[in-house]
Amino acid sequence: MKRTYYTIFGIALAAFPAVAQAQTKPQPKDTTVNRTVVVEQQYNPDIMDAAKVNVLPKVEEPTVSKKAVEYATFATPSATIPAGTMKAYVGKETKTSATPGYVRLGYGNYNNLDFLANYLFRFSDRDKLNVNLSMDGMKGELDMPFGDARKWDARYYRTRANVDYVHQFNKLDLNVAGNFGLSNFNYEPYSFEFKKQKFTSGDVHFGVKSSDETLPLQFRAETNLLLYNRQHNQLLGGLTESIVRTKGKVTGAINDQQLVGIVLEMNNMFYSKIKEKNTGEQIYDNRTALAVTPYYELNNDDWRLHIGANIDLSLGSGKAFRVSPDITAQYVFSDSYVLYAKATGGKLINDFRRLETYNPYLDPNIRVKDTYEQLNAALGFKASPAPGVWFDIFGGYQNLKDDLYQARDYLPINGTEQWNWTDVINENYIALHQTNTSNLYVGAKASYQYKDILSLAAEGTYYHWTADGGMKENLGSHNYNEALLMKPEFKLGFNAEVHPMQALWFNLGYEYILRAERYTGIYDKDIPAVSNLSLGATYTIYKGISVYAKVDNLLNKKYQYYLYYPVEGLNFLGGLSFKF
Repeated sequence: MKRTYYTIFGIALAAFPAVAQAQTKPQPKDTTVNRTVVVEQQYNPDIMDAAKVNVLPKVEEPTVSKKAVEYATFATPSATIPAGTMKAYVGKETKTSATPGYVRLGYGNYNNLDFLANYLFRFSDRDKLNVNLSMDGMKGELDMPFGDARKWDARYYRTRANVDYVHQFNKLDLNVAGNFGLSNFNYEPYSFEFKKQKFTSGDVHFGVKSSDETLPLQFRAETNLLLYNRQHNQLLGGLTESIVRTKGKVTGAINDQQLVGIVLEMNNMFYSKIKEKNTGEQIYDNRTALAVTPYYELNNDDWRLHIGANIDLSLGSGKAFRVSPDITAQYVFSDSYVLYAKATGGKLINDFRRLETYNPYLDPNIRVKDTYEQLNAALGFKASPAPGVWFDIFGGYQNLKDDLYQARDYLPINGTEQWNWTDVINENYIALHQTNTSNLYVGAKASYQYKDILSLAAEGTYYHWTADGGMKENLGSHNYNEALLMKPEFKLGFNAEVHPMQALWFNLGYEYILRAERYTGIYDKDIPAVSNLSLGATYTIYKGISVYAKVDNLLNKKYQYYLYYPVEGLNFLGGLSFKF
C-alpha cells in the first residue's frame, strides 16, 4: 500500500499517531513550501478511502513561503492495525536517486513482525509496474485492563499485496491496479462464542487522468470494484460487502490565478442477504451515496482561496440529502506569516474497511449509517519569526451526524443477565453504536529545524465534546457517557530527530491522550491515558543496507486504543533493510 507522508517544516507529522484524527474530503492542491515528501512506493492507485478513520479533524496546513523541497525516504510500514500492536520504525534513509527494489525484515518480542518487499519495474519511460507485499503483526501474552487478573494470548497479523501498472500516453495516463488484504486475529478471552476472526479484502482499480497542461480542461476519472468479507459476526454470521466506487474530477482555468472545478463520487454498496439471528431482521441493505462538489479557486501571491459546497445524496442510508461547506482561505503577509480559516464538511462512508480501521474488535450488529461532518470550522495563525522556527495556533468547532462510537455489550445466556464483564454466563463484546456529536477544539504546534542535523516538533490540542446519546447509569451509582469513552479530551505529541552523522539517525517520540469520558462502569475503573514513549535508530552499514531498531512503550504503561483491548508492554523490534 502506498505510504506518502507530507512533512511540514521538515518535521514528520507521521510521528504523531493518527488515533484521534479524521480526514474529510480532499482539500485543494497544496503548494506547501518547506516540506519533505516521503514516498515508500512511487505508483499506487487512489482507491482505498478506508483511511478516513475516526472523527477528529486535522486543521488544514497553510502555505507559508516558497522554499526548496527536500526528498527523503522513511522505511516505516503502513499503519498498524490494530493501533496497539508494535509500529515498526526504520527512520530516515536519504538517497540520491530512486532504486527499484526495497526489502525490509524485522522481528522483536511479542513475536512482533515487520516485513515489506517492493519492486518497481520500469519497462520504458512510459510503462511502469509496481509490486508490493507486506506483513506485520504480533502474537504474545497481554495483561487484561482494569485490574482484571486474566491473561490474553493475543494475536493479530495483517498481510497486504498490491500490483499497480501505469502507462503514459501523449495526453493522458492510464492506471490499472489490484489490492489484496488479509487480517487474522483473535478476541479477548470472555468475548464471543467464536474467538478467532478473519477479514479478507480485494479490489480492482481502473483510472485515467489528463497529462497535457495545454488542454482547456483537466480531468481525472476512475472506477473501482471493492470486495470485503467478515468471516464471523456475533448476531449476523458472516458478512460480505461489494462496492462499485466511481470518481471524477474536471477543472478549467479562467486565467493564471483562477479556476473552477467539480468533483463527483458515487458509491454503490451491496451486502450479502444475512438476517439477524434472533429477530430475522435484514440489517444491511444495499445503498447508494453520491457526492458532488463544485468549487472556485483563487491563488495569487497573497491569497489562496477555495470556495465550494459538498452536495450529498443517499439512498438507503440515513438522511437522503445533505449540504455542507467546502471553503478554505489563507492570507500571507510579511512572507512568513499566515492567517487562515476553513469551513468544510462532507460524508464519511462507513464501509467495512473504515470499520476495521476504526476498531477491528467491534461487532457491527446495527443498521450502520454513514457519518456526516456537517461542519468543521477553524481559524488559525501560523508564523516563522526566526529561521527554522515555526508555530501554529488554531481553534475551531466540529459537528458530526451519526458519529461512530464503541461500547460494551453482552448476550445473556439461559435468561441470565449480569453486568460483570468476566461472568462466563454471558458473551461479552464491543458493540458499534452511533449518535450525533460535536466538539470545540483549540491547540498549538511548534517546530524547529537546524540544517539536516536536528528536528523538533510538538503539538497539543484540547477538545470539549458533547453527544446527543450514549448516557449510561452503572447500577445507579455513577452516570457516564459511552459515546465519549474513547474520544480525546487532550492530546499531546512530541518528536525529535537527530542526524549526528551521514549514516546514523535517532528518533525520540512521545504520545499522550487523555480521554473525554474516563469512567467505564467496568470494575468501577477509569480508562487510563495513552502514554507512549518510543525510541528508534537507523544505521546505514553499506550502500543500500541499513539496520534499524525501535522500542515502544518505554515506560511500560497500561493503556488502550480500543475499549477493553490492551496494548503491548515495553516492546522492541529490529531488523535489516535493503535497497537495490
